[in-house]
Amino acid sequence: MRPLVATIDLAAIRHNYALAKRCAPGREAFAVVKANAYGHGVREVVTALHDDADGFAVASLEEAAEVRAMHGEARILLLEGCFAAEELPIAAQLRLDLVVQGEEQVATLLAAQLPRPLNVWLKLDSGMHRLGLTPAAVRAAYARLRGAAQVAELNLLSHFACADERGHPLIEQQVETFLELLDLDFDQRSLANSAALLTIPAAHMDWLRPGIMLYGATPFADLSAAELGLKPVMTLSAQLIAVREVAVGESVGYGATWVAERPSRIGTVSCGYADGYPRHAPSGTPLLVNGQRAALVGRVSMDMLAVDLTDLPEAQLGDAVQLWGAQLPVGEVAQAAGTIGYELLTKVTARVPRRYLG
Repeated sequence: MRPLVATIDLAAIRHNYALAKRCAPGREAFAVVKANAYGHGVREVVTALHDDADGFAVASLEEAAEVRAMHGEARILLLEGCFAAEELPIAAQLRLDLVVQGEEQVATLLAAQLPRPLNVWLKLDSGMHRLGLTPAAVRAAYARLRGAAQVAELNLLSHFACADERGHPLIEQQVETFLELLDLDFDQRSLANSAALLTIPAAHMDWLRPGIMLYGATPFADLSAAELGLKPVMTLSAQLIAVREVAVGESVGYGATWVAERPSRIGTVSCGYADGYPRHAPSGTPLLVNGQRAALVGRVSMDMLAVDLTDLPEAQLGDAVQLWGAQLPVGEVAQAAGTIGYELLTKVTARVPRRYLG
């Protein structure tokens, strides 16, 4: 078997969810499990949080149905709403909480014949300009939906654009835009994603929406997961499958982009971009070999990458390599690769076996 595995610590998921709840006492929280629980396995994550989570949040009806099959009682929030009118009766049968994010979705909902009313979350575009209704459109939709036969609860939701950039002026603007609509008698309100939950108490409404923090990664460039009290969930582990000596002036990898400036000892690692490791990660990106830091060299290949072992003379064939995880934060690797931890976690492909603990 190819020596590469993603180990998922389910006890860490429970710890991180509990931390989210402690940050905002008395609030409820949708655990965001879209995109196969950020690549960690939705079935395993929902099962791990079955007795803890107040609800779950997903991106599609298919994801919602999968979660409902595992949890008959939890609230399930459909973050982008229904994409077609024929999905609405299914959403009602599944007893989903439904986001309504555009004028067309409002009209479609009001025209629908449903087996039971839905908990509806009007999405306010408070400044991100991706999805959502303007404040004026929220007021108009509220008037149309309050008391409609298709609607049980009528709630308000929005999403931050820059909550991960502490002090960004758009944060305060978005909070104010949200608060200005609370003269309307909404049943429930939700504004805080992971970053806002951790650092913006004014955004702690009735429901929280922890996402990346559940998986032990920081949403911030200047605050580590450890500083926030988060526990890493995924550890991506491989092995050294070859070791060789490279002379001064010799290159390593496709394109000969890395050239040895000293006599070098180079290891080949059983992980590549087809496994989800970023192809664009530059030389110098950190890895751990037997718990000791080393640096990526050359271009990442489809199934392999190279690491400089020159300063680790004890390293040898078969040694363990950690790409990220319990000892090497995914955020640090992501920052070196010019991306974010979200992308690295969600891109670990199905060819990488998952091993679940806790």
